Amino acid sequence: MHIVVCLKQIIDPEVPFHLFRIDPVAKTQIRGSHPLVISSYDEVAVEVAIQAKERFGGRVTIISIGTKETVQALHQALAMGADAAILLNDPLFEQTDSFGKSRILAAALRKIGDFDLVLCGRQAGDVEMGLVGPFLAEELGIPCATLVANVVSANGRVRLKRPTETGCEVLEAPLPCLATITNDESNVPRYASVKGIRAAMRTPIPTWTAVDLGLDTATLGEEKRIEIDEMWIPQREIRCELIPGESAEEKAQNLALRLRQMGLL
Repeated sequence: MHIVVCLKQIIDPEVPFHLFRIDPVAKTQIRGSHPLVISSYDEVAVEVAIQAKERFGGRVTIISIGTKETVQALHQALAMGADAAILLNDPLFEQTDSFGKSRILAAALRKIGDFDLVLCGRQAGDVEMGLVGPFLAEELGIPCATLVANVVSANGRVRLKRPTETGCEVLEAPLPCLATITNDESNVPRYASVKGIRAAMRTPIPTWTAVDLGLDTATLGEEKRIEIDEMWIPQREIRCELIPGESAEEKAQNLALRLRQMGLL
């Protein structure tokens, strides 16, 4: 089984809140010098792919739309146990929305050719839209299952376990198909070993451009269908109010009175 994982590199969500910046014109995050990491659900998707390879054989290929900085994330995925990685890097790619990204990834998958299963994170850790996976399945014309926790191979088909509020459900799909992956106690991403890191750093990562993928460079990025009206960083206001009182009982009464005045009781 050949599993392809679509991966995105984002600004580390653990960066202190006050350091985040938004470009009000482009309506995107400003990366600056912030550390970059694999989007959390995409990292889970890599783990699910590696687990499937270990159980049923095959290989795992990682693809990512990004810049030369994204090589770091691809090396991490290789160190975790993926077999190959491909960087999709072209200035035109940065001008596309989720529809455009799905077209780019679909072109890369067609160039790869012999894939059986495509895994994406349930949503990106920055914009949180969760659109690329289903759009990509539609672009490829293959079945799509969302919010899947793990994958089991079964006689030329796959069984996909999906958590629910009351337990889980198991879906069965023909190959090839696409699944978006959510986190679960069964798919916690592993740490890369020192041996894996050394091997990953020696693994060549090819770069494919729009021309390599056979995409129309004249129209790429001009077919945006998603428009973001506004993007901003929520403002947090913290105030401290001291409640007077000579004794604990008096302070408690004054606190209850103040909470009623504020409409909280």
